[in-house]
Amino acid sequence: MSPLLINSILITLGLIPSLVWLYFYSRKDCHPEPKNLLAQTFLMGIIISPIAILLQFSFAQFASTLTGISQTTTQNTSYFFLWAAAVEEVIKFYAIRMLIMRNPEFDEPIDAMIYMITAGLGFAAMENILVMFRVFPDGTQATLATWALRFTGATLLHALSSGLLGYFLAMSWFFRDHKRKLIIVGLMMATIFHFTFNIFLSAFENRLTGLVYSTSLLMVMAFLVSILFDKIKERHTKTTARFATERERLRSEGERNTEHSNANVTTVASSKFINLLK
Repeated sequence: MSPLLINSILITLGLIPSLVWLYFYSRKDCHPEPKNLLAQTFLMGIIISPIAILLQFSFAQFASTLTGISQTTTQNTSYFFLWAAAVEEVIKFYAIRMLIMRNPEFDEPIDAMIYMITAGLGFAAMENILVMFRVFPDGTQATLATWALRFTGATLLHALSSGLLGYFLAMSWFFRDHKRKLIIVGLMMATIFHFTFNIFLSAFENRLTGLVYSTSLLMVMAFLVSILFDKIKERHTKTTARFATERERLRSEGERNTEHSNANVTTVASSKFINLLK
């Protein structure tokens, strides 16, 4: 098999999990977003991922120099996991801030969750591709096993953590005076979730136990994110209906006031005409 074909297969394997989850979550939007904008967001998630890798590597190097332990050991510590989770969530948010938040298509609260998940899946796609190239020398079986684990593990993790942050960004539509606070809380919640997943995977000597705990966490969070999607849609529907009712009331009042004013003008004109006849 030619190197070009092998590289193409590995890249495709890296992209498939993200594209499948993107298709799944994009169907949550009753008014689908433009495909070109979703593609740009997905691509932006891929483009910015090296920044996170660079920041994580720099932190590991700095911590290693500071503590005198190896970088490999540093990368298995809780403080590195916390730093890595925070960096990745912030990076994904800034992808949306740069590309989407001032775009006219960003016109519904649920869009915040859709675009955050899209950026997160783009980020995960790049991670998957790098992992595929790293494990491929271990053989086809190891590559496919790793691919399957990342399909239902790390890729879904990025979708869910980004969706959680997207919920708080969506809530800022309704509480604009507290937008910054909501985004900060969202970043913190997404980071804690991401950090907890990584801890579960690495804290147990028995890898199967860690896998069970981390998978259970993902299942709970997937259920929660599904509920948050419904809550945002419900709140937006109620808010839209309330605004429509208020707008109709103001329009009706304006028409009554206009009719009343016209009636007064007619009365005054009639009075003047009668006085002239006198």
